[in-house]
Amino acid sequence: MAEDPIEQFAQHLRVERGRSEHTVRAYVGDLCALRSYAREQGAEDLTDLELTDLRSWLARQGTQGAARATVARRSAAVRSFYAWATRRGHLPRDPAARLASPRRSRTLPGVLDHAQADALLRAAADGTHRTSGGRPTSAGRATSAADDEARGEVDPLSLRDAAVVELLYASGIRVSELVGLDLDDVDASTRTLRVLGKGDKERTVPYGVPAQRAVDTWLARGRPRLVTPASGPALLLGRRGGRVDPRQVREVVHRLLAQVPDAPDLGPHGLRHSAATHLLDGGADLRVVQELLGHSSLATTQIYTHVSVDRLRTAYRQAHPRA
Repeated sequence: MAEDPIEQFAQHLRVERGRSEHTVRAYVGDLCALRSYAREQGAEDLTDLELTDLRSWLARQGTQGAARATVARRSAAVRSFYAWATRRGHLPRDPAARLASPRRSRTLPGVLDHAQADALLRAAADGTHRTSGGRPTSAGRATSAADDEARGEVDPLSLRDAAVVELLYASGIRVSELVGLDLDDVDASTRTLRVLGKGDKERTVPYGVPAQRAVDTWLARGRPRLVTPASGPALLLGRRGGRVDPRQVREVVHRLLAQVPDAPDLGPHGLRHSAATHLLDGGADLRVVQELLGHSSLATTQIYTHVSVDRLRTAYRQAHPRA
């Protein structure tokens, strides 16, 4: 092949399969690692490997301490690559056709209980009372904390942070979906978000009144003070006016959760887990939760029923006289 087969495969994932850039990077990294292993074994490239070579490489991953989920992903990347290469005529047969994948352990996701979720949202709301302390405005002029306090202006980033955690918990959307929201993706009249999920699949997700209040406050009193010509239509902005990124959102969630006594140290995905679990605890239908979360398979959503059943059993054992 004239071009690098791994790069060709990456383009296939992006263009034809619609995979996220995160998935593409992970698969490319896995295949580059496999190619290094192949050359260690004296093979010219990936096309020279056999099933036994692939099994040996995956076995090495396990002995080197790779998590079962990581080995499973690498196995999926290898199977997908060789199936594509065979279809394209680069290989006479698929050496990975019988490559088994280790079963992923179904570990229960960490979640907040209802009281911890309330405390997190209160911590975010409390932060909106702080003045900005001389943060630059969109015009580039620094304001003093005293000036801000006199005008009743609060820290715009605190207003954004409150909107971030309210939206994450209210809607259960992924952090990548949150940072990708534009202004016209929010419909205040119906309290719904237009979300672009995995595989560029669009869905509509509702959110509640508290989240709407937080978003309205951010749009009225926070975003205008950070917006720059480079902001574009982004709903949530960073300190310099650009679109907020996932790393910044993770920092916000970790910082606010640190203010909640006894709360687990979860990231944004933990709020997604918590939202799903609390929906099911409240009687929501499993298929409705599947649609809200954007899961392609109901089996992915069913893990949250295990969390809810565990809580049910715990409450039963603690409260029932004949438990």
